[in-house]
Amino acid sequence: MTELITFGETPLRLSPSGDQRLERAREASIHADGTASNVAVTADELGAESLWLSKLPDSPLGRRVRSQLEEQGVETEVAWSEDGAHRQGLLFREAGVTPRESKQWHDRGNTAAATATPADFPMERVQNAEIIFAGLGTAVLSQQAAQTTGALLRAAGGGGAMTAVDLDYSQGLAPPDTYSGVLETIAEEIDVLFADEASAREALDRSGGPRELANTIAAEHDLEIIVIRRSDRGAVTLRDSPGTNIIHERETIETDTVDPTGETGAFIGAFLQQLIEGSDTARSLTYAVAAATLSRTIPGPFLTTSPSELDSVADAVVDKSQ
Repeated sequence: MTELITFGETPLRLSPSGDQRLERAREASIHADGTASNVAVTADELGAESLWLSKLPDSPLGRRVRSQLEEQGVETEVAWSEDGAHRQGLLFREAGVTPRESKQWHDRGNTAAATATPADFPMERVQNAEIIFAGLGTAVLSQQAAQTTGALLRAAGGGGAMTAVDLDYSQGLAPPDTYSGVLETIAEEIDVLFADEASAREALDRSGGPRELANTIAAEHDLEIIVIRRSDRGAVTLRDSPGTNIIHERETIETDTVDPTGETGAFIGAFLQQLIEGSDTARSLTYAVAAATLSRTIPGPFLTTSPSELDSVADAVVDKSQ
């Protein structure tokens, strides 16, 4: 049995060095940077057997994505497209320094991942997974991508797996109502939903603080677990089960941020890895916040750490549940 399977498009992210603007930059770094693949990398780094599923163009750019992920130790199962019209998704990111905000631009139209079907993937392994994870950032690429996301979640859930989804909202990729519409179509397949506070408000048209958002969205979609990442980088989680229907809240640790791009994948990957280890939601949340904290101190989208280092940071995470 594969402990964690993740599904999603991984664009190649091009970022100018330092804090340069794209229009002036002469050089750029290239990272395979997708929510589903970053989650798989973190979970694998922390000891969970992880498999990433996706569809890529059979091109140098597509092969670059797979090779970079396999260099991180993650097993991949890729459906290759030889259709020249199927592109590799790209993401351009410009890091900013206060008061200039960081910005990003998507170039993800007509990508191979948007054409993925359930038949492209090893459904027997999907049905035998312990947890399956997907991001709505892939599901909103096309109607086919949304249907495939739902089919994979349904197949895994039917086999007894826990199904997890991140709202994965990004301005400029799809309108907010596309995210909320896709969530509605697959909500009955979801056990665990992750979202950040601002995205939940904008993409789902909800109001209130993190605790109110958690209660409202969990009740509306009949979720077993909901995790809201706070705007100040802390987080809250609610688990709807007998005797444990309480909010857990954690406060992050202040860091000198080197690169924030890996924190979402680190947070979710650590949370799911802890669930695989048998941890409750409180401990899972603590380690998720710790992993996200560490990721901000490391260049690039991939978390690199050790159990002792993560334990040390987890010990310093503040419990604000009361």
